Amino acid sequence: MKKKVAFYTLGCKLNFSETSTIARSFADEGFERVDFSEKADMYVINTCSVTDNADKKFKTIVKKAQKINADAFVAAVGCYAQLKPEELADVDGVDLVLGATEKFKITDYINDLTKNDHGQVHSCEIADADFYVGSYAIGDRTRAFLKVQDGCDYKCTYCTIPLARGISRSDTLENVLKNAADISEQGIKEIVLTGVNIGDYGKGEFGNKKHEHTFLDLVKALDDVNGIHRLRISSIEPNLLKNETIEFVAQSKTFVPHFHIPLQSGSDDLLKLMKRRYMTNLYKERVAKIREVIPNCCIGVDVIVGFPGETEEHFLETYHFLNDL
Repeated sequence: MKKKVAFYTLGCKLNFSETSTIARSFADEGFERVDFSEKADMYVINTCSVTDNADKKFKTIVKKAQKINADAFVAAVGCYAQLKPEELADVDGVDLVLGATEKFKITDYINDLTKNDHGQVHSCEIADADFYVGSYAIGDRTRAFLKVQDGCDYKCTYCTIPLARGISRSDTLENVLKNAADISEQGIKEIVLTGVNIGDYGKGEFGNKKHEHTFLDLVKALDDVNGIHRLRISSIEPNLLKNETIEFVAQSKTFVPHFHIPLQSGSDDLLKLMKRRYMTNLYKERVAKIREVIPNCCIGVDVIVGFPGETEEHFLETYHFLNDL
């Protein structure tokens, strides 16, 4: 009888792409993948640390797995597993916690799936997360999430992601195009580009801090992949979304008219406190450029409210800034 494994993903598109890659490693070891609602010998939960809800939801997911099969082996991977491994290991029913680099070798850490009295932790120092592991998600949705970049060198004061995922590093352009071609061969027509800071693409492409390629090089190359009808850029920092990229998307064969550009605050005072790498003027220029060359473009925006030090006046600055855009 084949051992059965089920997966649950919390958080972002990047996590979904990595869950898919981890799932394929189980298939290579002879496991059968089943839905999380079904009885399995092992449950793998890919965690998130971006929102408070994602942290709290972890315990609920573990209880759900135990309710289906109390004897199942439960493993936690992902951002929360890297940031607070001991906290997850203390959750009743958790047998294994793997950090940022260990998660891609998960099958090396499991033996006969006998449950442990306490969760075992294998977690690297985040400075050791300096190599790139490519990922893409297929089969779970009608579109594929293609990971092109990981980690972040920014130090925004509200964000734990650099501590959970390490330094900025990129897949090679050659491998990104190979993965895109593999996705196309599966009959999937839409690809969403994912990463932690995808506008920084090219940094660390060959294990160094140089930019061998730029994000513009990446989108130009992907535009020519056969069989893909739609390409979508996920969240991209406003300071890294260059006018040249906007102009290329405007005349692209496959990139859809959509940008998701995090703002976080419409107050320059708060942007400075957040240690963001732009002010509101630059953000306004980016939106104006998009509207100029792609009038029907959809623009998504992230905003944080309640940031420490935010006053009613700061809040209204953001409100009016968004209205004016």
